[in-house]
Amino acid sequence: MSEPGENPAMSRPRRKRKSNALLILAAGMFLFGVAAGTLYYVLRPVTLRIAVGPPGSDDQKLVQAMAQTFAYDASTVRLSPITTEGATDSIALLAAAKTDLAVVRADLNLPANAQSVAILRKNVVVLWAPSGRPPKGARKPASRIKGIDDLAGHRVGVIGRTEANVILLRVILTESGVNPDKVAVTQYATNQIAELARDPTLDAYMTVGPLDSKITADAIAATAASRGEPKFLPIDVSEAIAHKHPLYESDEIAGSIFSSSPARPEDKVETVSVNHLIVAPKSLSETTVAAFARQLFTARRQLAREVPSAAKIEKPDTDKDAALPAHAGAAAYIDGNERTFLEKYTDYIWGAILVLSGLGSAGAWLRHYWKRDEREQYTVHRDNLLDLIAKAREAETPEQLTGMQREADGVLREALDCYDDGAIEEGDLSVIGLTLEQFHHAIADRRAALGTVAASGMTRVRAG
Repeated sequence: MSEPGENPAMSRPRRKRKSNALLILAAGMFLFGVAAGTLYYVLRPVTLRIAVGPPGSDDQKLVQAMAQTFAYDASTVRLSPITTEGATDSIALLAAAKTDLAVVRADLNLPANAQSVAILRKNVVVLWAPSGRPPKGARKPASRIKGIDDLAGHRVGVIGRTEANVILLRVILTESGVNPDKVAVTQYATNQIAELARDPTLDAYMTVGPLDSKITADAIAATAASRGEPKFLPIDVSEAIAHKHPLYESDEIAGSIFSSSPARPEDKVETVSVNHLIVAPKSLSETTVAAFARQLFTARRQLAREVPSAAKIEKPDTDKDAALPAHAGAAAYIDGNERTFLEKYTDYIWGAILVLSGLGSAGAWLRHYWKRDEREQYTVHRDNLLDLIAKAREAETPEQLTGMQREADGVLREALDCYDDGAIEEGDLSVIGLTLEQFHHAIADRRAALGTVAASGMTRVRAG
């Protein structure tokens, strides 16, 4: 309802203005909510699932330490470990897209889209043969097997149930000129070192792991105690293997690394190594992987205080022709080619600006369309104001002039409201101002004229 004495036609635009104000407020709150939600989505921590195993292994301890460190530091990338029975199961989860990262060995059957993010360590092949008697006195024991080419017709005990170890042994034998089919293989679990040391059918032993591996050191010590001091077998064709099989690398075992008294080995031994990695699918966000790599290498020293094996973490090969290519995000961080936010999203930002510009133009047109009634009302009031000027010049009483002034005040109020709503421009308001100025001049002239007429009439009355 309109207020008493208020023109109903004038109250309708006012109610409409209130509705428009509420609409603008609602739209502003909506846009603020969208902006806040977008900001939260962009800045929220990203949690990556990482598959690692077996339970209780050094790999699992390292990943758990990484997850705790990232959470404590409130890093942008967090880790959610998934414990598996080993690298093979971790690869299966990666292939099924049930994990974002996986700790694996480079020579396993990786998915085609797997790419390296970080090298956790190098797994080194250690081959040795027993001498046949325990070390007593200064006399050096003699081993029946002095090199890899002597393994034909013998049996090798391989520690680790993974098929990758057997495949690697066959590669070594083949490149060394030994028919792999003439070498028998028996595999033992990592917790079966005692059984391996007691097995009299074994003529040589093989492990694949880090040089400071307790499993390797325990296996060497156990076989030395039961079968005599080890004769370490060099892989003289390590460079040829690395050339033909890029996933493997030529490496060395330093002297006395497994024991200093007695020295095991007595001198450096040529061998082959394979990387133990964190891998990610190629489809994983480049920005996310770069952030994870940055966090990992930044926290490496801190992690090494909790898990010493963290000190071995290395950056992957970023060459495009690498056997296992580095993920684009990790490569960008390592090579210092990370793009800034603006560099990554410049095209999107300009596109958004163009879209917003178009939306702004469309919004201006829609606003002009929605407010067409107010513009029409303004036009009517402007014309009425022009009519008032003509009427003011013909008014016969001061009361009529006062009524016209009240009507003009209403027109001015409506014009200002239309200007506040954006229905009319500043030029339209100037027109109203000019018209009002002429109206007030007309009122003043007519009041003066009416005053003169009244004074003349009074004079005639007195004279009569």
